[in-house]
Amino acid sequence: MSAARLVVYSVFSHEASTLAQIWPAFWLGFRFDARVVASVLVVLLVFGQSRWFDPFQTAWARRFWLVLLALCSTALVIFYVGDFLHYRYLNQRLNASVLGFAADAQISAGMAWQTYPLIRIGLGMVVAIAASVLIASRLHRRAASSLDSPGKAVNRLWFFGALVVCVVGIFGRVGQYPLRWSDAFNLRDDASANLALNPIQSFVSSLSFRSSGYDRARTKAHYPQMRAYLGVTESDADGLRFERREAGLPPAGAAGSPPRPRNVVLVLCESFSGYKSSMWGNPLNTTPFFAGLCREGVFFDNCFTPHIGTARGVWATITGIPDVEPVKTASRNPATVDQHTIINDFVDHEKLYFLGGSSSWANIRGLLTNNIKGLQLYEEDSYDSPRIDVWGISDKNLFLEANDRLRQQKKPFFAVIQTADNHRPYTIPKEDLGAFQLLELPEDELKRSGFESNAEFNAFRYTDFAFQAFMEAARREPYFEDTLFVFIGDHGIGGNAGMMFPPSWTDNNLTCYHVPLLFYAPKYLKAQRIHSVSSMVDVLPTIAGIVGIPYRNTTLGRDLLRQQQRDGGRSNVAFIVDQHSQSIGVIRGSYFGNHQRRGERDDFVWADFSQAPREPEVSSAREEYKSLAQAFYETARYLLLTNRKTSDPTVVRAEHSN
Repeated sequence: MSAARLVVYSVFSHEASTLAQIWPAFWLGFRFDARVVASVLVVLLVFGQSRWFDPFQTAWARRFWLVLLALCSTALVIFYVGDFLHYRYLNQRLNASVLGFAADAQISAGMAWQTYPLIRIGLGMVVAIAASVLIASRLHRRAASSLDSPGKAVNRLWFFGALVVCVVGIFGRVGQYPLRWSDAFNLRDDASANLALNPIQSFVSSLSFRSSGYDRARTKAHYPQMRAYLGVTESDADGLRFERREAGLPPAGAAGSPPRPRNVVLVLCESFSGYKSSMWGNPLNTTPFFAGLCREGVFFDNCFTPHIGTARGVWATITGIPDVEPVKTASRNPATVDQHTIINDFVDHEKLYFLGGSSSWANIRGLLTNNIKGLQLYEEDSYDSPRIDVWGISDKNLFLEANDRLRQQKKPFFAVIQTADNHRPYTIPKEDLGAFQLLELPEDELKRSGFESNAEFNAFRYTDFAFQAFMEAARREPYFEDTLFVFIGDHGIGGNAGMMFPPSWTDNNLTCYHVPLLFYAPKYLKAQRIHSVSSMVDVLPTIAGIVGIPYRNTTLGRDLLRQQQRDGGRSNVAFIVDQHSQSIGVIRGSYFGNHQRRGERDDFVWADFSQAPREPEVSSAREEYKSLAQAFYETARYLLLTNRKTSDPTVVRAEHSN
């Protein structure tokens, strides 16, 4: 396990560290490892006192313990291989949230098969397990050959001495409270915390967070704070009412009615990390076309997703509620599947959803079809284009097939297009290798710009290629001029943001959540780059405000452009929840306040790259940001289970008429 920690450090460390800096992480990690070892050995120690289970007295006991140790070795190897791949994938050590992948075992297995050399990995695991079993067997023979017969007093002394060592190892420290996984996050930064963690310890510990539910008393205590932030005019602290009704604009063509787009195309962009793209000056210039769009539209450059993971990103966008489910995603929870969405307030619009693969993944189909009335869902079997990998057809073909259907629409439409190619296994279709040129760069140049491989770098570039193919095709269609195009990343990818952002972004994993947010309708929106903080949950209210429809908002998002008119966006908040470290935080203004829910770590760091750092009133600000983070968290927990949709379509129409 210590050797595995050295491998993790050498492969994933983003900066050179001195021995004094990394020693606390390795020492804490050793204590986590000792807990696992002691947990196994204490069983052998205690039961081995019986003649029936003494591995030096009976052949049956010897075989029993060797088989048990072989099973432990197998579990250890599986956990560590899974941990290594999980860390490469999400920049997080293995935890109980991985159980969510088991719910979509076929898709998860397909992605792993197409991404990793599983046969070689499997053979390596077999060799490691066999070596471990062989070593245990030889150690047993060596001990048995030199076994003496000490007196009872000496024997008891050895037993109780070894038992004390095992108990202290399991407890983790000599003190009142045991060693906890959360102690890792009291180190200097997340990189050190991830280095210290033992995957078995963090997985088992995080299982305790798997239950859903909310605390009504806590939600009520934070109600005044959330009511003020959301602008709830009809206060109801006892009923916990968060509903706001927006009147919308006068009907199109009416006197005094401002021009507004007729249609909406919302693009959910897979793993669209801000620091990897061109809009913030990445030296590799990966997304020049999209950067051009951002210069022509309303571009929010301080947008953050509430969490990591595509399923959680889809959830937050469609419902306006951060997915604070502790282990599995909210879309997989039958108790939360019934949700109100502002998309239904687009009463006169056709609703379409385009996904290159299967919507059965993470039960996204249930979220969409159960809550969006009249939805036309297009997935992998709906297209003429061939599948290229586990995620279905290529993004370019997804865009072009979506365009073919959109140009046939006779009524206004609200369409969602969800991309997938900027994701392992990073497949680039052979048919595009003429128009799209693969580039090969040195590893050190890639790492300086935030990429771990040429495959990831080219997949990110291919995303821009697909955007360009779509927008150029759409420009030739009649619907283009009257359509609002919205692009947002479903989440970021953790990594080294280098000189593009303050060091706090890398140290506090803000790169995992920072994504571009673009509203593009040149005929209706004046181009501007807005530095105000924004969140994924704000997308639908802002779209509704631009299109000018009346809507009922029951969740945590606000109309960003309206808020920009009110206070310049100074009050905007982006809530972030990290299920791995069990921390919650908010970004407001220039700072990120992060609070570990069941630990001692509280971070308060400068987060806004658009301004020079300045010293706030740290003591008061810490408590203010901590309280705001708790308010968002408790309210989100409550809304996940109470934000029911209106089932009667006539009620929706009556709401609009009112």
